[in-house]
Amino acid sequence: MHVLIVEDETGLATELVHFLSKEHYKCDWASNGREASEKIAVNLYDFILLDLGLPDYDGLDLLAETKGLEHDPAVIVLTARGSLEDRIRGLGLGADDYLPKPFSLLELQARMQAVVRRKFKMKSSTMQFHGFELDSSTRRVHHHGSEILLTKKEFDLLHYLLLHKNRILTRLQLTEHIWGNILEEDYDSNYIDVHMKNLRKKLSVYEPTDFLETVRGVGYRLTT
Repeated sequence: MHVLIVEDETGLATELVHFLSKEHYKCDWASNGREASEKIAVNLYDFILLDLGLPDYDGLDLLAETKGLEHDPAVIVLTARGSLEDRIRGLGLGADDYLPKPFSLLELQARMQAVVRRKFKMKSSTMQFHGFELDSSTRRVHHHGSEILLTKKEFDLLHYLLLHKNRILTRLQLTEHIWGNILEEDYDSNYIDVHMKNLRKKLSVYEPTDFLETVRGVGYRLTT
């Protein structure tokens, strides 16, 4: 998933980028509100980790900006401002969770996973589809007990399509999710097409893959 970390403390931001990158997240960092606002306006983030105490911005104002976006990123507020008033206002503006500093990186990861489960109405990390089983916690895909070996990007592509099942996702959305920031003029490259072809080939050994639909001129859709 594509994550924006909005944090003015360089040490903490570096630690977050390092940890989340190892957990297969694509991370961008903004050290102030102006930079964060610009990144949010042009990139399709799945998650925003938002510090309220920014040098040039009230983080709650930035939170309000995210709620006007069509793609609706999940927001977890990370802040030393732990007053009840701030928490109530942040949650009222649409924050998905609130984690006071200092916090454990493992707890942050668990909360991010919990937010994903709530957002996509999942009861666990395991998702079933057309005879296959995908486990987002172990990053493995099985078909009736047989493991299917996917590359990191093939798994990310399948997982993202499955989270947004029955919804058309553009090549730009899929490319930003898998590669992170890209040049806008490069969005129609064949990266996604190549990975989709390879993914279909691996899954078709076990089941027909007509549930992975190509929407001509737009992108792809996984139907259930």
